[in-house]
Amino acid sequence: MSAEHEEVVVAFNAAINRRDLSALARLMDEGHRFIDKLGNSVDGKPACVKAWRGFFDTFPDYQNIFDDLESTRDGVVTARGRSECTAPELVGPAYWRAVVLRGLVLEWQVSDDLTRP
Repeated sequence: MSAEHEEVVVAFNAAINRRDLSALARLMDEGHRFIDKLGNSVDGKPACVKAWRGFFDTFPDYQNIFDDLESTRDGVVTARGRSECTAPELVGPAYWRAVVLRGLVLEWQVSDDLTRP
């Protein structure tokens, strides 16, 4: 099951990198939650799609680059890597934590704390 969870996370990130809202929405659970680096969260699929739309409009060249992935049997996938963008505040090392449930992303969290497990 872990490999399937990782595939979902890779597909979700690829949709972010393509700015593909339709693909993101298809991969989100209805109860999807996004948590940013400051701990702010957006709850629910419609609100998250709206937030991503605004983010993509503001930062059209934003990209996530994964260097490695790890997963557990309970659907938690972590990735380490970096974000790239012309906006300096979005550039640098990053850590992502995703919770995958029934083939959909229930939670997507980004952090700059690379020491997290």
